[in-house]
Amino acid sequence: MAETTQDGKLAVRLVTPDRVLLEATADAVELPSASGYLEALYGATPLLAELGAGEVRLHGGSSGDQKFFVAWGFVEVLPDRVTILAERAMAPGEIDRAHAEQERQRGEKMWAEAGDSAAVYDEANEIIRESEEEIASAEGKSH
Repeated sequence: MAETTQDGKLAVRLVTPDRVLLEATADAVELPSASGYLEALYGATPLLAELGAGEVRLHGGSSGDQKFFVAWGFVEVLPDRVTILAERAMAPGEIDRAHAEQERQRGEKMWAEAGDSAAVYDEANEIIRESEEEIASAEGKSH
């Protein structure tokens, strides 16, 4: 169960299919939605959004300032809590940079060989974006 909130703090929960990565409170949470970054603050209007690839950043609260790489899934923002359901999530120190670089190269090769297939271009762009965000997170250079 997520931590209980203190006045003005968001209860934040980051979950993948394999584990609960984080249960903490925060003053603010930056999130990579599929349409761009958004920030959740205490008292926010409820929102359900598709999660993109990028970095979740928590500020203040029991979490202190923390960052996590996430890729794909959903985020639910309620006035007093944020629940992040990610297909993949990890702390920057857990990222295998060599594997992410291999994925980026695989995506670039797919893109170069896509021909007339829009679906292959889309898949290749998704792979490239995710791997580039993962590498940036590992290097501390995300957005």
